[in-house]
Amino acid sequence: MKKLGSLILAAVLAGCAAAPTAQPPVLQPTAPGSIAAGKAEVLWLGQATVRITTPGGKVIVIDPWLTTNPKTPAEFKQLSALGKVDMILVTHAHYDHFFDAPALAKLNNMPVYNAGGMGPSIVSLGILPTALVQRFGKSGTVAPFGPTGPKITAVHAEHSSELVWKNPATDKDETHYGGEPVGYLIELENGFKIWHMGDTGLFGDMRLIGETYKPDLVLIPIGGHFTMGPQDAAIAVRDMIKPKYAIPFHYGTFPLLRGTPAEFISALGPNSSTRVVVPEPGQKVDF
Repeated sequence: MKKLGSLILAAVLAGCAAAPTAQPPVLQPTAPGSIAAGKAEVLWLGQATVRITTPGGKVIVIDPWLTTNPKTPAEFKQLSALGKVDMILVTHAHYDHFFDAPALAKLNNMPVYNAGGMGPSIVSLGILPTALVQRFGKSGTVAPFGPTGPKITAVHAEHSSELVWKNPATDKDETHYGGEPVGYLIELENGFKIWHMGDTGLFGDMRLIGETYKPDLVLIPIGGHFTMGPQDAAIAVRDMIKPKYAIPFHYGTFPLLRGTPAEFISALGPNSSTRVVVPEPGQKVDF
């Protein structure tokens, strides 16, 4: 945990859906012998884009927005720089969470998983074929790598989810149904649990989700305007969820996202049991 400790120090110093009509590509199961008691790697790439490498070696990319993301390091502007990708999760249809998901799915021949009902719009508009869209629903759990692999549960998020699509016939933007926003609870092979909250405002059932799933790490938006700001994020972490670790994200990408990690840490106060880790975009953290 030396890397984690240095990041913490730096932070302190800084202040029932229908199944698809066709089966998606088969994801390779995690073999029992590959279950690791070791570390998970979390790579933040700006806004809400995260690459998680599990102890068993599976690579899960969430909310991929890289090619036009001003906070993504130059070396990750090419989607191939992510390496092999075993699973793609999207929390909602806004471009800063969905933009690169179709290209990443085609590049890796891996389906985009979404639990909010976004899939039918993606297919009907021709953005992706049915085989590259995998649906499930809020409170649903999927285990695409088999019973010994990572398990993903969709939970509520308090946000919106419009899908803006440029019609190639008219060259004009159209707004379509993007499903509902969600967050994802990801239980890794060694039992470590990560809650990627997506974009969300504060809501009371965060306490219920925390008590039910007991996440070790939350990836939490703090920028404000479209999501929680530092004060509300602190209430969620300190009073409701109480995880071991928190990584703030979805801040500083645009001028409207004014919340800062220093404000979040200050709002948590000195009595919080949660360690706040503040990586720079492109920086890996091991847990």
